[in-house]
Amino acid sequence: MNISLSRRTALLAVLVAALPLATPMQSAVAQDVPLAIKGYDPVAYFTDGRPVPGRPDLAYDWDEHHYLFASPEHRELFKAAPARYAPQFGNFCAMALTKGELDEANPESWLISDGKLYVFGKLAPAGPVLFQQDLVENIAKANQNRALIQGR
Repeated sequence: MNISLSRRTALLAVLVAALPLATPMQSAVAQDVPLAIKGYDPVAYFTDGRPVPGRPDLAYDWDEHHYLFASPEHRELFKAAPARYAPQFGNFCAMALTKGELDEANPESWLISDGKLYVFGKLAPAGPVLFQQDLVENIAKANQNRALIQGR
């Protein structure tokens, strides 16, 4: 009986000792989630009419991306309707996607059209202006090439 108790005690001691090691592992996994739009608040484009950097203490993970927000209210708006506020093509330039290319978007280059946020790799007028020249066709082309961004 003493041997069995000793084994249980030893096993319990090993498990308790290993518990702190499990926490950093979970943190490392969480850090693998890509930061959305370089940390800019997606809701601010709609509410403030401009790009606003988010705060690390106001974060929310959605659709395999880590979003930051400038205020708790923005985070709650996003949580309630993330598809409404998230950029249409994630961290990628909408105009490049029309050409079947993947270019990282610059959060300072953006456009809201028909209630949807698009971000571009090149600052205005290049990205947004070109995209708007044939908006319907460009949206269709970018959506056709959406498969390029899967798993990125």
